[in-house]
Amino acid sequence: MIDFTTSRRTFLKNSSVSSLSLWLAPNAPETSAPSSLPISPQPFFDPSPTLALDLSPAKWIWYPMQRCLPNTVVLFRKELNLPSKPRSAKGYIIGDSRYLFFANGQRIQFGPAPSDPRWTEADPIDLTNHLNAGTNVLGAQVLFFGHGDGTWPVGKPGFLFKIDIEFANGNTLQVISDGTWQTLIARSWPPGHYKRWYLRAFQEEFDARHYPHKWYTTEYVPFEEWLLAQELNNPANKPPINSTFNEYALDISGRVEASQLRSRSIPLLKENLLSVTKLAESMTVRWKRSPQEYFEFGTPDAYVVQRLPCVVSSTPQSWTVNVDKDRGAILTFELKEQVVGFPYFTIDAPSGTIIELMVQEAHLVGGEPLLNTKFNSWTRFICRTGSNRFETFDYESFRWLQLHIHGSEGQAIVSNVGVRRRQYPWPNPAQVQCSDAKIQKVLEAAINTLHNSCQETIVDGMARERQQYSGDCGHQIHSLQNTFGDRLLHARFINTYSQGLTLDGYFLDAWPAFDRLARVMERQVGLTPWGPLLDHGVGFNFDCWYYYLYTGDKLALTEVMPRLVKFFNYLLKLRASNGLLPVENLGVPTVWIDHDAYKKQRHKQCAFNLYTAAMMQKAFAPLCEAMGMNDLANKARAVGNEIHATTVKLFWSSARGMFVNNLPWVAEEKEERICDRSLATAILYDQCPEGITKFCVKALANPPANLGLSYPANANWRYWALAKAGNVQPIIDDFRSRWYGIESVAENNTLAETWHVRHDTTQQWSHCPLAPLFVTYMGLAGIQPLSPAFKKAQIRPQLGDLDQLSLINYTTQGAILFSATGKLGNRTLEISLPQGCEAELVVPAAEELKSLPAIGQPANGLRKYRLTSGRTHTFILKTI
Repeated sequence: MIDFTTSRRTFLKNSSVSSLSLWLAPNAPETSAPSSLPISPQPFFDPSPTLALDLSPAKWIWYPMQRCLPNTVVLFRKELNLPSKPRSAKGYIIGDSRYLFFANGQRIQFGPAPSDPRWTEADPIDLTNHLNAGTNVLGAQVLFFGHGDGTWPVGKPGFLFKIDIEFANGNTLQVISDGTWQTLIARSWPPGHYKRWYLRAFQEEFDARHYPHKWYTTEYVPFEEWLLAQELNNPANKPPINSTFNEYALDISGRVEASQLRSRSIPLLKENLLSVTKLAESMTVRWKRSPQEYFEFGTPDAYVVQRLPCVVSSTPQSWTVNVDKDRGAILTFELKEQVVGFPYFTIDAPSGTIIELMVQEAHLVGGEPLLNTKFNSWTRFICRTGSNRFETFDYESFRWLQLHIHGSEGQAIVSNVGVRRRQYPWPNPAQVQCSDAKIQKVLEAAINTLHNSCQETIVDGMARERQQYSGDCGHQIHSLQNTFGDRLLHARFINTYSQGLTLDGYFLDAWPAFDRLARVMERQVGLTPWGPLLDHGVGFNFDCWYYYLYTGDKLALTEVMPRLVKFFNYLLKLRASNGLLPVENLGVPTVWIDHDAYKKQRHKQCAFNLYTAAMMQKAFAPLCEAMGMNDLANKARAVGNEIHATTVKLFWSSARGMFVNNLPWVAEEKEERICDRSLATAILYDQCPEGITKFCVKALANPPANLGLSYPANANWRYWALAKAGNVQPIIDDFRSRWYGIESVAENNTLAETWHVRHDTTQQWSHCPLAPLFVTYMGLAGIQPLSPAFKKAQIRPQLGDLDQLSLINYTTQGAILFSATGKLGNRTLEISLPQGCEAELVVPAAEELKSLPAIGQPANGLRKYRLTSGRTHTFILKTI
């Protein structure tokens, strides 16, 4: 059981971000609006200026140059003399594409968050406790990607800094980036280095022999190669993409007048150091080809290994190996669970010793000898004489860390191996417990997965793409809100994702990220099946509706709503002559829906049209009403009704009592195909003709052979529908069997992308399929908002064969405490509601709870009771 005592303290609400606003060019043409629905080119609402940031008189600066090669690292150094220790020293910092900031030799922070390059966010910085009386040195290590990345679509180099210092006597001082800063190209990282892979820009190679050690301390004296910074032609209220700096690789030359520098809209991430749990294996390797060639090109048959331990001596935290010119040492370490962060280690070795640090999500001891098995996930370090502490510049997602040591003669001592883990600073701890040990393990794996996948953006897998999606990835918003009570990351998600709206009117389904910019080009010449996913745009409407439903905040939707309108108009133009939305021959965009559930692309048309009809009626229309656009809401509902009616006409089988995906082509294909997505959508949004759902429910509860089942990140649709139908036991059975059986649960404490994953592959062992977590809240505890800001909730408990379930559901009004104990037929429920949140308890009609006021008469086999806000309600249930 959860100890609720500490949770009864006053719940501190997170103020919803009400200022994630976009200034839209007032004369931008609205080309996608059909004549039947005139849309003003003006924004519907005045954008809030709260996040707009002007760091004047600071100047954007960079190393003096005419072009910046990809993967160039520039050091920025500033000395300042202070008359006394400051009482306060706070401001903002931004560096494109990555920065690491130091003050007086101390590592301060890493940033920035992934952003649309037109609306980059600057990070707050607090140096109050890091500055002293006398001489101080500020240092920024800034990496410019130049290559596209899953966290960086495109950009230009630049560094901007401003802090306001206040002293005890009331005097003030402003420190800004300008032409007085000293700069140096850090050739310890070779400028112009190749990218790691499609969605990772930086293949890091660091040579400690060429690094100006202690450059960010007061004892360092800059040499003549340090130059004064170049001030860039760009105002301090604009992002670096707006500058006139020559971006030679892509020839970016447009100035985005609507662009805006913004302040960070979420907290800075927290970091903590984790040591590896053990050395799992060691061995020696002899190279038949050069290691450099192998790591550059993956040359086959390049080495042979001797699987005998190569460690000659060790302590609990150090390992000694011998290396020579022909033989290298391989040390493979493991962590307790999969994390996201910056791997590090210390090595005392001869000058010129080379170490390739490799990371992998999953490894089988005795399997692949080198962990270079996942998208070239290696970093090369080269030692100077003596002790070297190395840490990667960019973050990784992994459980296994391997060091390949070679290139010198003599002894190498490795120590202090670990990772600087980065996590979002959730406002509340996750608290959920159930009586089933297997399901509990799955829930804990889901929580750790969320730590990895939701940091500054809401992504799928940090070890592969690190890029933000809606659709199957967007479902994570429910756990952000309910499990952790966080509103800010959800608000940032809807704003940053919406910024990826194209001129045509569809959303780039991965944004802000490089992927879909490249795919658009590839689609135009037929070189990829992957294009912007229209179904993610549909799902994004639900993400926005849920944001409003969870928070009641409309201001955070200010810049989003005009983009949703444009997407709605795009869909109107896309409709075929029969009124349905096509799923084939769409040009650049595509329809995905799911990896596993369909044999043919045309089989997705039923699900896509039901989904879009539901979006128009149940998400977009109520959002329009909330924003005062009632005529548009009526039109959306009317179009949704038309699409639904046509889908019923073409795909509803009266003989089967369900939607059949290939009904128009059954004679040709000689089999019937159904899918969990179509059936679930129809149940959830009341789309079955005459309310006939029993055959759909039966198929979802006991899937027949012709039912296409979704992959893990979309499994929630089936579970939501079964919960609505009052049949949760198949959900619980799935949690303790299929989900518990995913290999990543036991090994990595994470949820993988697919139902089965293999070691030493590119498969994702920490993905984003959080269905067990949020379905436990929304389906088993049955807690869902009925009105915006959770002022009214529905609680429909369904425990199946679980003997106990307790959790805390954080809402905008406060925490809902839920506890259920006892076996079926004699369960005690205790529900505490915060002030401002009343609830409807929904139970089978056979339950008569005389202590609670009834709401209306029983209907559809269910009875409702009123639960008063600000009170704890205890009762016994006999039928669920």
